[in-house]
Amino acid sequence: MDTKLTPEIILEKDFKTGIRGYNQDEVDQFLDDVIQDYNSFMQTIDTLQSENRRLIGELEDAPRRQVAPASTGTTNFDILKRLSNLEKHVFGSKLYE
Repeated sequence: MDTKLTPEIILEKDFKTGIRGYNQDEVDQFLDDVIQDYNSFMQTIDTLQSENRRLIGELEDAPRRQVAPASTGTTNFDILKRLSNLEKHVFGSKLYE
């Protein structure tokens, strides 16, 4: 991210004064607030960029898994077998009489 201003540039900025110029104390207070915001934004950006680099590194280091899709027939058979065993356990032999 390219920015024209940094907290240091804002802090060191001098404004020319005229006959009917701005109140210098108000300008200084406003610039102090801007500097605080810049510092906060820059810290947040640094934190997010560090976290982004860490997460990208984790993704690159993670093993590439390619899971083969299970056969539908085998899966259905397993489910039906488990269901049959559950019925036998719950209802006993009365179900098959």
